[in-house]
Amino acid sequence: MYKVFVNDIPIIVSTKEEIGEKYTSFPLKTVRLKKVIRKILKGKLLYVNLYHHDETKLLKLLFKKMKVVTAAGGMVVNQNKEILFIYRNHRWDLPKGKTEKKESIQDAAIREVEEETGVEGLQITKFITRTYHVFKRKGKLRLKETHWFEMYTEYDGELIPETKEGIKKVKWKNFEKSRKALTKSYANIKMLFSEKYLAGKSEDRVA
Repeated sequence: MYKVFVNDIPIIVSTKEEIGEKYTSFPLKTVRLKKVIRKILKGKLLYVNLYHHDETKLLKLLFKKMKVVTAAGGMVVNQNKEILFIYRNHRWDLPKGKTEKKESIQDAAIREVEEETGVEGLQITKFITRTYHVFKRKGKLRLKETHWFEMYTEYDGELIPETKEGIKKVKWKNFEKSRKALTKSYANIKMLFSEKYLAGKSEDRVA
């Protein structure tokens, strides 16, 4: 199963035709996805399930419905077990960005974190997950697939927000402050933290 976020509303992509009374289900192979998304954006649909019996084909079928933008980012932890956040568009987020041609996903993740925050000495320690959300570019709907990595750094220098990308602040936050920041974040970021930290993994050592 996958979740594709339209703003903070998740579209469920699964192998089950029925997942609950609230949900309107559409066959993934034939659904007019952009039409469904526009209904969600207008508030006409809130609970959507896209289904196909073969789990191995879910992403392949989904990617045929809309142009996909590949991105990568990091959940960065320092020696004090603080997490690196950026503040953009009135929400707390994690640094990420689009991959460049002939660039590996891992290299893109490190580059984007460095560019958006000024943090150096980054080491990827673990792949976490991929998230999916819909956005508009030049008036057209796009699907962004973001590859998330856990990173570690002992950098204690100045944090420099990439203002040309609309980033207003860069902050290190401890566990409690991270929880508070998530109340003003995005659903896919909350899901990422739920999987990694807020489900009892906050004490994991990153090294």
